[in-house]
Amino acid sequence: MTMKSKLLAFLLLAGPLLTHAGLARADNNEVARVASPDGHIVVTVLDINGEGRIGYRVSRDGKPVIGDSRLGFVLRNGAELLRNFKLETQASRSIDETWDQPWGERLHTRNHYNELVTTFVEGVNDKRHLDVVFRVFDDGIGFRYRFPKQPNLGRVEIVDEVTEFDIVRPATAWWIPAGEWNRYEYLYNKTPLNQLSLAHTPVTMKTDDGLYLSIHEAALVDYASMWLRRVDGQRLKARLAPGGTQPASVVRDAPFVTPWRTIQIADRPGGLVESSLILNLNDPNVLGDVSWFKPAKYVGVWWSMHLDQQSWGTGPKHGATTENTRRYIDFAAANGFRGVLVEGWNPGWDGDWFAHGWNFDFTRATPDFDIEGLSKYAATKGVHLIGHHENACAVSHYLSQLDAALDLDQRLGIDVVKTGHVCDAGQIERQDVANGPITREWHDGQWMSDVHLKVVKEAAKRHIAINPHEPIKDTGLRRTYPNWVSREGARGMEYNAWGNPPNPPEHEINLVFTRMLAGPMDYTPGVLSLTGRGGQEIQSTLARQLALYVTIYSPIQMAADLPEHYAQHMDAFQFIRDVPTDWQDTRVINGEIGEYVTIARKERGGGDWYLGSMSDRNARTLKVPLSFLDAGRKYRAEIYRDGAGADWHGAARFKFAKETRTVTAKDTLDLWLAGGGGAAIRFVALK
Repeated sequence: MTMKSKLLAFLLLAGPLLTHAGLARADNNEVARVASPDGHIVVTVLDINGEGRIGYRVSRDGKPVIGDSRLGFVLRNGAELLRNFKLETQASRSIDETWDQPWGERLHTRNHYNELVTTFVEGVNDKRHLDVVFRVFDDGIGFRYRFPKQPNLGRVEIVDEVTEFDIVRPATAWWIPAGEWNRYEYLYNKTPLNQLSLAHTPVTMKTDDGLYLSIHEAALVDYASMWLRRVDGQRLKARLAPGGTQPASVVRDAPFVTPWRTIQIADRPGGLVESSLILNLNDPNVLGDVSWFKPAKYVGVWWSMHLDQQSWGTGPKHGATTENTRRYIDFAAANGFRGVLVEGWNPGWDGDWFAHGWNFDFTRATPDFDIEGLSKYAATKGVHLIGHHENACAVSHYLSQLDAALDLDQRLGIDVVKTGHVCDAGQIERQDVANGPITREWHDGQWMSDVHLKVVKEAAKRHIAINPHEPIKDTGLRRTYPNWVSREGARGMEYNAWGNPPNPPEHEINLVFTRMLAGPMDYTPGVLSLTGRGGQEIQSTLARQLALYVTIYSPIQMAADLPEHYAQHMDAFQFIRDVPTDWQDTRVINGEIGEYVTIARKERGGGDWYLGSMSDRNARTLKVPLSFLDAGRKYRAEIYRDGAGADWHGAARFKFAKETRTVTAKDTLDLWLAGGGGAAIRFVALK
């Protein structure tokens, strides 16, 4: 990755701070503090209750945001790491650098923070050491634990991570349940924070006085995912995903670091979306030049199966046939799409595949799918097949074929692979020894954290990008491994085919301010037929489907509908043909969680801007200032919008208008959005 560093790092302080026993100063329980570069956010490190309990609090502009919150661990193979600590040393530094994303929501990313490293030592027992590292940005904080190598703490078996987030101000929360069967695929709850039970992160909050917060994690490597459990009031506490086979949620050998625990803070919801805090807390690119990955749009043999018009299994309804795939290749080539996803191409789909993942073969195709010939045919058209490795949670079985499967893909020019792990949560099948016992793991446990990274690393050796479905959540590792390009990890478009209920109009707006804070999502937009299985109505207008290409970010975007449906809506389809998938810059123009959002993005390597706007089930008119456009230039605004009388019910969903006007950065658009509606605009820079 190209690094444009304006690096300013200096050591401010290191060495023993206190000579008396314990942590507390005579006047209060503060032992150290660090502020954001602009001084607005302050993190104070504490001795809670004067018992040598490590804690912290966070304030912004002098007002409390996070109250006194404990830090530490409960171990299976040793005494808890919770009390009797004293601060041994602290060290501080400041970093201000700019790095470039090889692909992403923006090209240039500023990484500006103040860091405080605190080293604690037990005053009793084995005198074990534990470091806590804080990084404070202008838009939030990250902190992580560091376990140094030491004689009295070699192997670490973590039963419980006692990391707390005591939200001081009354707040509303948007969240999905953790520890439930359907992984991350739930509609978002909007409740008072004091009604949250057990949640996946990111959890997004709005305080009653208008501050926006999001709690998540960054750089999840060889560790269990963090869930959030409400303890009392608005005090949240980390809970690690279960360990499955192993005796604890996390088993590691020191030295090691945990993932970062993150708190993003903003005055407006768009500030959370524009934040690069999660990415900045991840290590830089370790793959080097990744120009072999090409952000692009794709089509595929997929939506027809969700409509039950075709099948994954072989037989008269089989979708993954040579003839059908050639049709999709021709369609992709005719419309400038680089990829064709084909699901059901390999043996293992016949019968109850959901329960028999060990039958999958990832190294050969079914007899009616000429993978060799199709790959060559696609290449003549400038198109690449996209691989599909669904393992139905027989993960060890998949890993036994991984090298051979990826070798096949590399040879055939298949440079993006979608993986799948369809089963209930906690039912991942692990087999450590061939023909040995099969044990069960969680999708977001430590073992699967390692599995996903193994797949990503092996794919990178072959210049293949990975897009996992039923994944572990995104924590910004795309910075370190830029071939980890997208993932599912939420309720996607397929729920509009057969879900009960389908995704309501507010769902995708909720995603922007919750799931999308973690990273790109393969939502599979663009279903212009607005119709699911058995005639089920998709609760969206035609223009709304276009807006999704701008509002729901992914460097690989699917045109998910059937070719024959696009032929019926060629005026709207033109926007899908035109919209890029890689961006120079991103701006959130307006928005409120679950109600509406407008996002503008500038194409990378060009001068055009694109805008997407969406509304919940209520119609509204939004004022959209165009100040994001380049000053002094004129643009042709190609506007795709809801037509008069449009709505998210019945035939009104198809009321659609397209118009063109000339605009500049000084203009403001009055954008009317129908209930469940949207708008998409291409701003073409004029010479």
